[in-house]
Amino acid sequence: MASNREVVGDFEVSAQAVVVSSGGIGGNHDLVRANWPSRLGPPPAEMITGVPAYVDGRMIAITEAAGGTVVNRDRMWHYVEGINNWNPIWPDHAIRILPGPSSMWLDALGRRLPAPLLPGYDTLGTLAHLRSTGHDHSWFITNKSIAGKEFALSGSEQNLDLTDNGPKQLAKVMAGRSLSKVHPAVQAFLDHGVDFVQADTVAELVAKMNALTAQPLLDPQEVERQVLARDAQLDNGYGKDAQIMAIKEARRYIADKVSKRAHPLVKLTDRKHGPLVGVKLNILSRKTLGGLHTDLEGRVLDAAGQPIQGLYAAGEVSGFGGGGVHGYRALEGTFVGGCLFSGRAAGRSIANA
Repeated sequence: MASNREVVGDFEVSAQAVVVSSGGIGGNHDLVRANWPSRLGPPPAEMITGVPAYVDGRMIAITEAAGGTVVNRDRMWHYVEGINNWNPIWPDHAIRILPGPSSMWLDALGRRLPAPLLPGYDTLGTLAHLRSTGHDHSWFITNKSIAGKEFALSGSEQNLDLTDNGPKQLAKVMAGRSLSKVHPAVQAFLDHGVDFVQADTVAELVAKMNALTAQPLLDPQEVERQVLARDAQLDNGYGKDAQIMAIKEARRYIADKVSKRAHPLVKLTDRKHGPLVGVKLNILSRKTLGGLHTDLEGRVLDAAGQPIQGLYAAGEVSGFGGGGVHGYRALEGTFVGGCLFSGRAAGRSIANA
C-alpha cells in the first residue's frame, strides 16, 4: 500500500493506493482444475506445485469481490517435466527439470512422444498431447552422463547458474558443467529424488520405473525395443530419427556445445555413460496468463471498463500485464519482463496520481 499526504487548506489529506501483486493460482490445484481449458484436454487428477503456497488466487478473488474484473481465466502455463523436491524450500515445493535435447521421452504407457514434442521444445503442445493419454505422468529415459550435463533445475534455490555473482559465476558454472561428469545439484536428485531410478539394463530400469506407479504400465520389451532403435540411429551418420537430428542441430550453437547442455551424441545404453536413468515426470502447476484486467497504467478495471480509484495490479496477478501481455503461447523467459514492466507502469501511475 502506498500513501501520499498533502495539506489542503486546514486539512491533511491522505491518498492511498493498493497494489495487488500476489501472483497467480498455481498453489491452488482445485482452482487450477476449475479454470482448466478444454483445449488442453481434461484437467489432471494429480499435480505437483511449482509455486509458493501463498500463490493461491485469494487476492484475485478478493479484488474481484471489490469490483475488479478478471480476464482470460483459462489461460495458464503448466509444465510437464515436474519432479518432487528432495529438499523443499516451502511446503509442497516441487521444481521442473530444464532438459537438454537428448533424453528419450515416453508417455505413461511407454510410447515415445512424436516430434516435435521433444525435451525442451513445445511445453503447451506436449501438455495437450500428454493429457490425451489418460495419465498424469510421463518418463525420461537417459543415462547418467546425459542427465549430469543436460539437466538443469528450474528454481534459483537449487540452480545458481544465473543467480550468484553475475557473469563470473555463470562462467564458472559453465566450466564446471563442461568438466564435471554430473552437476552437483543434479547429483543430489539422482541420490535422493523419489522420481529418479537408475539401473544397468533397460529391463532392470523399467522394473524400477513400474515400481513408482500404482500400476505397472510399462512393457519392458517394448521400451527396450524403442531404446535400441534410437541407439541404432548412431551406428552411421545417415540416421533420420528426428530427435537425433535435433541434437546435432543444437550442438551447432557454440554455448550449448561447450557447456555440454547439448551432450555429444552417445547411445543411451553405452555403459561408459551409465548407468541408465529413468525419471518420472509430473505435471507442475506454475503460471497464470490471465488475471485482473488492467489498463496501460496498471489500474484495475471494473465491469464497465473504468479504473477503480486507488486500485492497481502488477505481475502475474494481472496476467503479466492485463491478461497475457505476451500472448498465450509466449516464449519461455519472457514472463519476468511483463512483471517488471507492469510494476513500473503501476508505480509511475501512483506517483503521478
